[in-house]
Amino acid sequence: MPNASSWSASSPLLLLWEDSSGTRIFLSLLYAVLAISGTLSNVMVIYLVFSFKKLQTTSNAFIVNGCAADLSVCALWMPQEAVLGLLPPNSSSLRSAEYRLLRGGLLGLGLTVSLASHLLVAFNRYVLITKLPSVYQALYQRRHTGCMIGLSWALALLPVPLLPGLWTLGSAQSDGSSRYTALLLALAVLGQTALLLHCYLGIVRRVRGSAKRVSVLNFHLLHQLPFPAAPPPPPRRAQRRLSSVSVLLLCCVFLLGTQPLVWVSLLGFFLRPAPPALQAASWLLLCSLSALNPLLYTWRSEEFRRAARSVLP
Repeated sequence: MPNASSWSASSPLLLLWEDSSGTRIFLSLLYAVLAISGTLSNVMVIYLVFSFKKLQTTSNAFIVNGCAADLSVCALWMPQEAVLGLLPPNSSSLRSAEYRLLRGGLLGLGLTVSLASHLLVAFNRYVLITKLPSVYQALYQRRHTGCMIGLSWALALLPVPLLPGLWTLGSAQSDGSSRYTALLLALAVLGQTALLLHCYLGIVRRVRGSAKRVSVLNFHLLHQLPFPAAPPPPPRRAQRRLSSVSVLLLCCVFLLGTQPLVWVSLLGFFLRPAPPALQAASWLLLCSLSALNPLLYTWRSEEFRRAARSVLP
């Protein structure tokens, strides 16, 4: 019976050697559903932004960047996991170190850029709503926006040359290396979450205390800078409350997807490894964000809904 460290190093990411065939088939079907829905939703968002000029805003550029990263998980990694779950545990595909390294690289690249895109979108909206228009225009010029997007991919690609060495180290000292890798992952996600919550809570405070009509539900309307000369009417209380609830709902979904993995990893480093099933569930929640991200950022946007209605029958 493998322990937690051998499970993380020798088996598919979310499948256990001792799992019954029914459990493995269920996970494979879950992967297939997430892969299909996530691929369609991410491709749809990318297509709409590139097809409709009104959607070509700075915030949507970061959303498209996240959708492209999520496709690495939904369209490339999840289908492989769905197929591998149907193979027998002694299959040569499951034991190939090079193939496991490729799958891990696809997952790591997609999740890293996706989480970075979350932070870029949150910071963009924070600056847009809480700072002067001149500050926003100076910071988010097209060249600067491109550099931010390129930096998110560069940071994700930076560890790629080190992966073979890390894989060799993991084979010799799987317990120690996997524990420290999990700790670094947990600290990175925890820091990114703290920055994201700071941005969105700052937006909520601004929306509740501002006399201007700042709608967090339709950020694309605010991106048509410069702002109109005539001050718009103040928002109604119900509108401000709905805006705040929408932002808090986004934060809750993000926390639900990321924090279980953080605390499972911290528990495994400082106390003892969590049960393999709990580790698998925390990873599954994190990966499911790749399928939910397009809906999180577009479900309340009237421009996105109008564009989708013009495309879909």
